[in-house]
Amino acid sequence: MRRPADTVSARDRWLALALLLGAVLAAYLLLVHPWFTQPMRALGEHIDTLQERELRIRRELDQAPEVRAALDQARDAMATMPGFMPQASVELATAALVQRLEQAVVEASPGNRSCAISNRSPITGGRAERYPRASVQVRLRCGNPELAAVLHSLETGTPRLFVDNLNILSQRHTVAAGAASGGVDVSFDLSGYVLPQAGTGTPAGAAASAATAGGRDAD
Repeated sequence: MRRPADTVSARDRWLALALLLGAVLAAYLLLVHPWFTQPMRALGEHIDTLQERELRIRRELDQAPEVRAALDQARDAMATMPGFMPQASVELATAALVQRLEQAVVEASPGNRSCAISNRSPITGGRAERYPRASVQVRLRCGNPELAAVLHSLETGTPRLFVDNLNILSQRHTVAAGAASGGVDVSFDLSGYVLPQAGTGTPAGAAASAATAGGRDAD
């Protein structure tokens, strides 16, 4: 038989071992876990996140040539679209609008015998739109057939132009020297859209001077 002293000694050893394990666990929870384990876990999660992000970036970079080629193709397609004016700036497009108007009037009435431009002036400070818009305020004195020919030429040609704010008033006096009476006094806004081009620097003064060449004629 074991003596009581031996039993008490064994129990003390187990109790001391349990206390030691408890102290070690408490020290881990109080010192090691918050100051070492948790930061290491957080660092590992951060590393995993960075690796996933790096993988996504590498995949996107691998697709960069395809995206660039598609973008260049889309730009080329838009640049050749007849709906946009080919000029590099709104100022140059405005000058082109005036030339297009003068050409349409000359074709409808050679020598301006039955149709004449009494005013054409650029419209500046327009509303903000997705694509730049060049506009000219126009006033004509034309016979009815000539006016129809001018409007048809402007709206059906290339690039695409738009006639807005059309206002027609009949007049009893002659349109021009040697023309028959019964013409109309018409005013409208002639507009066209310009395809934005990055890095374009066009002097606005020279283009604006070209757009307003001839000035305003007296009514």
